[in-house]
Amino acid sequence: MAVGCGVHTAAIHDRDGAMITPADTLIEVEWTRVLNAISTAKATIYPSGDCCQAVDNVRSWRHKLVIYRDGRLVWEGPILDADWKYGGFEVQAGDVLSWLDRRVPHQDIEFDETDLADIAEWLIEDGFAPDDPGHSVQTIGLAGITGGRAYSKDVGQTGDHLRDLADTGIDFTAVGSRILILPEDHTTRVGSLSDADFPDGLTVSEDGVGLATRWVVHGNDKVVGEAGGIHPYYGLLERVADESSIRKNSSAAAAARSRLRSSLPAPVWIASQQATLSPDAAVDVPSLVPGWCVDVTSTRTCRVITQSLKIMTVRVMENGSGETVSVQLAPAGA
Repeated sequence: MAVGCGVHTAAIHDRDGAMITPADTLIEVEWTRVLNAISTAKATIYPSGDCCQAVDNVRSWRHKLVIYRDGRLVWEGPILDADWKYGGFEVQAGDVLSWLDRRVPHQDIEFDETDLADIAEWLIEDGFAPDDPGHSVQTIGLAGITGGRAYSKDVGQTGDHLRDLADTGIDFTAVGSRILILPEDHTTRVGSLSDADFPDGLTVSEDGVGLATRWVVHGNDKVVGEAGGIHPYYGLLERVADESSIRKNSSAAAAARSRLRSSLPAPVWIASQQATLSPDAAVDVPSLVPGWCVDVTSTRTCRVITQSLKIMTVRVMENGSGETVSVQLAPAGA
């Protein structure tokens, strides 16, 4: 079904999978997908009959919000906040990655020249090992970047460790209960867009703050790696990062090269926040997954863009006025 024409349904499930209640009257629903971060969703339900009694028992972290678009599962995750109001029950939730911000490494481990995608998968599986609310991991492709990393039992949140890896060569995102790991240079396309697909017009933004021509990454103890230098066009713009889990100079250098790829030249973005898609845009909304790309051609601004851009965020909302779908796009590697 086209953009802007989707119909949503929702339900609240127990963490063991049993349905607590369907959202028989869904007043408003909004869900997002985000690259390298936790996505969120919220729903306003008008409870009536048995539904009213069921939502009385809803509890944070114990229960999950599950959202469907035209019968296809598009989002699920634990409820983080619930508000019981006269005439409506409101819930806000985070995706399956939320649990990793409440988990720590459960054993000491050291990786030596291991692909970052394999390290990311270990972090996820170790995080869920003692208590799994339901998840799966799919590695779309290896990072092609190897590195030494070390993690200590009960030190640091697993989610923070995973985001640190995303700074140095991998991407990750959640779709339902599935966690996807993919290389940062993943370029598989899921559609094409042009100016006509953005009825509010586009904003093309250059992120000068994100520009750097030289990166230095400091690891554990005296470990250090660098990449880049004086650029013939931009001159010298230096950035420094600390990643205590890195134990080898070669791994620090690989991390520096990864950061350099995403900051040189200056990242150029389509829309500084979100760009709303036309209802006639020829893309399949459930296929809009962060980390995948769309081909974009824009000639209506003075900064002309014709390139494949990575999906960074997706935001879908439906209420009494209909459905809106917004995306944020950026160059691959940004």
